[in-house]
Amino acid sequence: MHRLTNRRILLGITGGIAAYKSAELTRQLKTAGADVRVVMTPAATEFITPLTLQALSGNPVHLQLLNPEAEAGMGHIELAKWADLVLVAPASADFIARLAAGMGDDLLTTLCLATDAPICLAPAMNQAMWRDPRTQQNLERLQKSIDIHLFGPGSGAQACGDTGPGRMLEPDEIARRCADQFETLALSGRYVVITAGPTREALDPVRYISNHSSGKMGYALAEAARDAGARVRLISGPVNLAVPDRVECVQVESAQQMLDASLAELGPCDLFISAAAVADYRPVAVAEHKIKKGAEEIMELRLTKNPDIVATVAASPKRPFTVGFAAETRDVVHYAQDKLKRKNLDLIVANDVSAAGIGFNSDENAVTLISSQGEQVLPQTQKQQLARQLINRIAEYFNEQAKTSGKDS
Repeated sequence: MHRLTNRRILLGITGGIAAYKSAELTRQLKTAGADVRVVMTPAATEFITPLTLQALSGNPVHLQLLNPEAEAGMGHIELAKWADLVLVAPASADFIARLAAGMGDDLLTTLCLATDAPICLAPAMNQAMWRDPRTQQNLERLQKSIDIHLFGPGSGAQACGDTGPGRMLEPDEIARRCADQFETLALSGRYVVITAGPTREALDPVRYISNHSSGKMGYALAEAARDAGARVRLISGPVNLAVPDRVECVQVESAQQMLDASLAELGPCDLFISAAAVADYRPVAVAEHKIKKGAEEIMELRLTKNPDIVATVAASPKRPFTVGFAAETRDVVHYAQDKLKRKNLDLIVANDVSAAGIGFNSDENAVTLISSQGEQVLPQTQKQQLARQLINRIAEYFNEQAKTSGKDS
């Protein structure tokens, strides 16, 4: 089921008594990490209310094909593009017939025509309707013409009193079959927390101490971890970057705020990557009002150490697999090896921020990945590509440790 993490499931519900099972199905898909949006036919609303599905999915329920408020009236196209998988459960005989005929006379059939995502049907109908040759011909036509998968139906007692094939499968079985449509990725189902960008340490209401970090490496790592199947929480200092799609983001300013946000995630966190360029020091006192320029030629600031975020995380009783970064200007590997041991990290990523064309504010980087077993150089390339390489290497170390510790799941 962990393969459903970050997957976008469009759940279509058609008219039938089995629609009551769709509430539990929605809950199970959400619990497995999927983002679920629900489309209901008019007949479906006679069996279960849209409000129920909205509460369980956490998203508005879509009912109308021509809705001026939905994506400038083209909501069906946006939903069709949004989905990783379209699941119709229950799929009535009427819906199957209209889909087989290529009709687009309501929102759900139109979505199925417009989407490039796989379509999965969980049929639910009376046993005689299921056995009817026309229903079977419609299903055969669908399976020959488009990428469609049938989940069931099951067999047993039906609401009408008949017994036989036509029952919708149970929600847990449908959710499992949805998960089977996706491959297992390097970090499938894992919860990854990544810090990114600089921190700002206030001097007064208008000034602060900071650094040149753009956040590009941390944001690229968040995208790569997401693409590796993880649920990602990005804790970001002030940057001028858009939050990656399907990544949760907490915006912070200071090192203390970043530490507090990081510690709040340690319970569910499997893997912590500290890619932020955290200010080592902050002013002892922050002026209440703007500091005015005086006659003095020199102004002295008293600074105090900021908390060490990655070392604090690594020392926590709820310690996740912890990866640090070492941005250095000389003796890069030597300093990184020292940090690895001193801060009790599992891995550290070292890079030379003084080198031209890499590091802060650049689109490229080159790093050395260091563990207690040795070093691996990842040569200069685009940060997005480098992030994917790093996440793959980090996942290998993480998964190996999970197997050794018996925490693999």
